[in-house]
Amino acid sequence: MMEQKPARRTRSALRDFLHSEASGGIVLIAAAVLAMVAANLPATADAYFGFLHFHTGPVISPKYGDMTVHLWINDALMAIFFLLVGLEIKREFVDGRLASWEHRRMPVVAAAAGMVVPAAIYLGVTWGDDTLVSGWAIPAATDIAFAIGVLALLGKRAPTSLKLFLTTVAIVDDMGAVAIIAIAYTAGLNTLALFAAAVVLLVMYVLNRSGVKRLWIYLAFAVVLWYFVFLSGVHATIAGVLTAMMIPITKSPAAPDDADSPLHKLEHAIAPWSAYAIVPLFGFANAGVSLAGLTPAVLLLPLPLGIALGLFLGKQIGILGSIWLATRLRFAPKPSGCTWAQIYGVSMLAGIGFTMSLFIGGLAFPGNELLVDEVKLGVLSGSILSALGGYLVLRFAPSPRRLALHRRAKRQHAPRV
Repeated sequence: MMEQKPARRTRSALRDFLHSEASGGIVLIAAAVLAMVAANLPATADAYFGFLHFHTGPVISPKYGDMTVHLWINDALMAIFFLLVGLEIKREFVDGRLASWEHRRMPVVAAAAGMVVPAAIYLGVTWGDDTLVSGWAIPAATDIAFAIGVLALLGKRAPTSLKLFLTTVAIVDDMGAVAIIAIAYTAGLNTLALFAAAVVLLVMYVLNRSGVKRLWIYLAFAVVLWYFVFLSGVHATIAGVLTAMMIPITKSPAAPDDADSPLHKLEHAIAPWSAYAIVPLFGFANAGVSLAGLTPAVLLLPLPLGIALGLFLGKQIGILGSIWLATRLRFAPKPSGCTWAQIYGVSMLAGIGFTMSLFIGGLAFPGNELLVDEVKLGVLSGSILSALGGYLVLRFAPSPRRLALHRRAKRQHAPRV
């Protein structure tokens, strides 16, 4: 009788994700800085904006006209980023930390509160100006790459449990952002194109249910799906998430990912491209804003102020407050192996909205360059404050071990009655 070979395993997608997002977040920071420099140096400003608005063609949709470099980055390359987001969501819900309701409760509560409170603060600040209402979702998003990149700079001062918790909250947050983009920022639907997209999606679903596991077949249909979604009026990046839902997955509970799982293979393949190329390129293309003629007073205008306060205050209030309340009500336990001070620091880091906030900002005020520039200033200021604040809190927050030693020493030196 021949000995059966053990199933081949590959490295954990989660481990690769955390590693690529951490280092990719640092690359993203560099890309954002480079964009600001390029947009404000007299020698490079014209070239920077000219490159982004360069017409490459063709005309895919009359709604957008001739394709530009900026459109290709935001609507095509970012569809690959959203494909990765969708793969992460599906993996976590089918075979990961969100596979059971017991593990979903705290991340779902924290993410929901972390979206509602920032949106409420934004609407409170911009109250009375109807032209700004559509930007309510801008401060509701979290940039996982940027946040994990800051955590990576802290090394062992940021416990693994915090990284995992921030990742799960950000994944649930991404689900909310995808739903918001699909529902709130869709107008003028082309029903024929939408029907064609639904047919393509149905074919992919049948292939999945029939046991077809060849990735190239799904990716070929994904290109067709992107085309019809782009024509339909729904933002084209949603095609990436829909594609991810159709990719087959082989479960590998309590073990590294299965080497034959199409979902895991695709996730491993595109994660480095997303972290080191697509997201930094998006950051470079969208973070640049000319500061010529602007004064610090522009940050006090309702739009940038509402975004900045929503990100910096709204995220920490919403996430920390919901965790505290859920713990007090015994609805779900707080993240293990960390102190409340560390949870506060991570709640603050969730206020880094960079990539998703800039993306939603472009959808909220299409064609209005003045408001889009104000969005960029609000996102940058809120994200920088959140990054610095979260870093400092986590840098100086005592670890659970240090707190335990301190309490023990205090008890030993306490006077006996």
